[in-house]
Amino acid sequence: MNKKRIFIIIFLINLVFFPSVNSSESDIYQKIDLFGEVLEKINKEYVDEIDQSESMDSAINGLLQSLDPYSSYMSPEIFNEMQTETSGKFGGLGIEVSMESGVVKVISPIDDTPASKAGIKAGDYIVKINNIQVQGKSLSEAVDLMRGPVGSGIELTVRRRGEKKALKFNIVREIIQIQSVKADLLEKNIGYIRLTSFNENSDIQIEKQIKKFEKNKEVKAYILDLRNNPGGLLSQAIRISDFFLDNGEIVSTKSRKTSENRKWFAKKGDLTNGKSLIVLINYGSASASEIVAGALKDHKRAILLGENSFGKGSVQSIIPLKNDGAIRLTIAKYYLPSGKSISEVGVSPDIEIVEETNEFRIKTETDNQLNYAIKLLNG
Repeated sequence: MNKKRIFIIIFLINLVFFPSVNSSESDIYQKIDLFGEVLEKINKEYVDEIDQSESMDSAINGLLQSLDPYSSYMSPEIFNEMQTETSGKFGGLGIEVSMESGVVKVISPIDDTPASKAGIKAGDYIVKINNIQVQGKSLSEAVDLMRGPVGSGIELTVRRRGEKKALKFNIVREIIQIQSVKADLLEKNIGYIRLTSFNENSDIQIEKQIKKFEKNKEVKAYILDLRNNPGGLLSQAIRISDFFLDNGEIVSTKSRKTSENRKWFAKKGDLTNGKSLIVLINYGSASASEIVAGALKDHKRAILLGENSFGKGSVQSIIPLKNDGAIRLTIAKYYLPSGKSISEVGVSPDIEIVEETNEFRIKTETDNQLNYAIKLLNG
């Protein structure tokens, strides 16, 4: 690798870890020299011959992942795959993931996908993919391992809270087609809306369902089910929150530059006309789900029922690089109307009920959270 390029990379790494406000210029150059010395020793003494380009990619990715679980580096190949429509060429598992402690952590399995059907749960740690250790790999590399042709199988080895032994899941990849909104009328008087992700047209689907329910004069209350919803578009979270609010702040974002801080507010007009509302959440409710649940809780517009949410309260941006790769970088954090941050802590329910099933289907007899919500609304 060109020595000038190595110097630039090392210099950028040191700018982050050893900023000038805390270190003298001589200290920075000492660290640059040290890094160069370590790299030279590795190239000369390491037991196996290494690919210097891959080593530098790993160094860049290590820098980004040391910041938080959601920042990462994408090589030109991975970035290109992310942008390309695979249209039946590749299949997926249907899980939203992040990186924690060097392994892949499941944020949430998506309804009716291979992962959810197989029994993967929010909070699971994927330690092996087809017997390949995840430890030491970047999130992008791990995700790449999980992709493959439709109909092909994959084995995931999982560590789960409360389980002493590792669990193994054999899953067949499928094309992931997400129907983000499902709805039904429960007990003849409760409008049930399940939102599985915040896609581009989720708000249109929910608005249509609410208007349909409102035409039924018997509907007296609503249940909004956000369990195992990993999030999605911020704009959708704001608009869907607005459907149930008449005024007030929905969410704010704060970044390093105060000039880029923003706040979003509800417009006048509650589509449900103030009817009773229960929001179901669990550990798989993340990001945009937490914005909606937190806003409705802070405004005392809804009762939150279930489990504490995931705690993903940050905004990521994809920033292209000159080498045709990109970095995914956290640029801001979400704050609820109360001023509380979602990051790491999540949103707590008003009524805590531990779920007894991982299958969220309308009128499932074993769904204790949904059944409790129905009883609560019917008095």
